[in-house]
Amino acid sequence: MGGDRGPEVTIPASLTCLEENPELHVILVGDEAIIKSTLGQALTEHGGRLSIQHASECVEMDESPSKALKNKKDSSMRVAINLVRDGKADACVSAGNTGALMATARFVLKMIPGIDRPAIISTLPSIYGHTHALDLGANVDCTAEHLFQFAVMGAELVKAVENIESPKVGLLNVGEEDVKGNEQVKAAAKLLEKSSLNYIGYVEGDSLNAGHIKVDLIVADGFVGNIALKSIEGTAKMIGYGLKKAFNKNWLTMLTGLIAYPVLKSFKDSIDPRLYNGASFLGLRGLVIKSHGGADELAFRTAIHLAEIEIKQDVIKKISAQVEQTLAKREIA
Repeated sequence: MGGDRGPEVTIPASLTCLEENPELHVILVGDEAIIKSTLGQALTEHGGRLSIQHASECVEMDESPSKALKNKKDSSMRVAINLVRDGKADACVSAGNTGALMATARFVLKMIPGIDRPAIISTLPSIYGHTHALDLGANVDCTAEHLFQFAVMGAELVKAVENIESPKVGLLNVGEEDVKGNEQVKAAAKLLEKSSLNYIGYVEGDSLNAGHIKVDLIVADGFVGNIALKSIEGTAKMIGYGLKKAFNKNWLTMLTGLIAYPVLKSFKDSIDPRLYNGASFLGLRGLVIKSHGGADELAFRTAIHLAEIEIKQDVIKKISAQVEQTLAKREIA
């Protein structure tokens, strides 16, 4: 029910995913009447792999997370997360209110032992293909220990979904030199240097998309991470706007644009944000994927595919085991 366009996006995306993956089962959670009217005949066309779970309430996109958690216990968001908690679903995918989704997921699913706070991780396009970054907005204020925990969880996720034995982990900073950064980042660096992670040191903001070395995972607090993410999105929009304006300037530039169209389209497709949609909430005992609220059908399908991958790779179990192993090593040390 969430996102800017709700069922008119989430339902067609779910149906397409069902057609693409014969192993997939989808539970559509929300207002049953609205869902049925949107589905039409599709409900009976997927051999029992599609079902509806009614929820009488819906969390608004601008609603306070605390109010949503307290007052809307039968919201589609809450009911969907309850299904994950009860083992009736392997993952929850939502385009709804991020703060409410995080608060509800944390309350219902609880944290993995040894992890203090959940973190939001997603992929970003880069000249090397893509890189993973966290935290992208869940935690504005973080300690060095929090950053260390984010790195442990993020590295295990990258290892699982990318099939990389030893992911390269970088700590986002204002420079690569050891003397740079605030005390929080410096303390986190010391923790990472002592760990078994493949920590390569500080990386600057350009490493998110085009650094001089490939980084598989970039770690930051949610304040810095979210600003970096939004800056990248804004820059992409500005470039797109500037190119369109330049090519529409006169008949000669229009002709040039027509000639260059195949190249421009190829480039646009390679960095299409819809192909990178879907952010995982790491640190919880269940799998929750957050889709962008403005996602269209293709973007929401990408978020569902991400959930499929993480389910198959048993990401929650692997992260839990890695955290337990890390804590055990610390106790021995």
